[in-house]
Amino acid sequence: MQIKKLSIIGAGSWGTTLAVLLGEKGYEIALWTRRKQLAEEINKTKENKQYLKGTKIPKNVISTSSIQDAVSDSNILVFTVPSEFLRSTAKLFSKSIKKDVVIVHAIKGIEEPTGKLMSEVLREELPEATKIEVLSGPNHAEEVAKKLPTATVIASKDDKLSKLLCKVFTTPYFKAYPHHDVIGVEICGAIKNIVAIAIGVCDGLKLGDNAKASILTLGLSEMSIIANKFGAKKATCYGLAGVGDLVATCYSPYSRNRFVGEMLAKGKNLGQIKNEMHGMIAEGVRNTKTIYELCKKKGIETPLISHAYKVLYESMDLRKAIDELLNIV
Repeated sequence: MQIKKLSIIGAGSWGTTLAVLLGEKGYEIALWTRRKQLAEEINKTKENKQYLKGTKIPKNVISTSSIQDAVSDSNILVFTVPSEFLRSTAKLFSKSIKKDVVIVHAIKGIEEPTGKLMSEVLREELPEATKIEVLSGPNHAEEVAKKLPTATVIASKDDKLSKLLCKVFTTPYFKAYPHHDVIGVEICGAIKNIVAIAIGVCDGLKLGDNAKASILTLGLSEMSIIANKFGAKKATCYGLAGVGDLVATCYSPYSRNRFVGEMLAKGKNLGQIKNEMHGMIAEGVRNTKTIYELCKKKGIETPLISHAYKVLYESMDLRKAIDELLNIV
């Protein structure tokens, strides 16, 4: 496959970062956003001031709000929109997708209320697409944009395709590795966000590193149990997409989900926290409800996820939740 143009669907911080990374490699990049005003501003200033301020966007990255302009002559489409908007966004592109186009999604989440993985959503809405791959790992956009050393995985059932995609995305500072467990990579990417909210609560309450380590261990255990129930490989949970992403999300100051936990510990409600995030989305809030309900249906015991749900949706006392969890570990 000769690749000349790639399309990034979603001009948030991660989408913009990937557009810059690929643009600097010399590829022609279309960066799609719903908002025409944002597209025009990006093209005029060569910067996404709302989501990735301070990062210069190469000239060969052109932002657009036109679906036709985004997909024209492109043989790789990378979806980076928040999980709650994936289905509606995919619907917009459904009539423009050709069979030979490769779809990559870099979204960490599970659809509410269906409980479906992002790859499942894409298959349903893009029936013409036969190649749907997943990019995931400890990849904070802010660090990748600064060209700090980063590793990721690209999961695919097609060995040849995953190796090709790894070559496309790899740079001296961003190393992509092929992976085979698509389901496991997606499950890990969703659950780590929930654990990060709990870690944020620990930080907000100043409970110390020992408590955080215990909560993180419990989270990793639940990740492994859930992944196994979905038919994923246990080893995936202990790789880059699992424990690697879990550690990065739980301890990074860039983590939106950890930020939610910290704000909850300060007594703020979800509405107030959302306002403070200025348009950014913490996937863990919605994922907590979806995965809690999935586990309940499947009879999977997940104390951490259950307590996170009770805190977020049933106003459970934070200290009581943490105390009960520490007694379980």
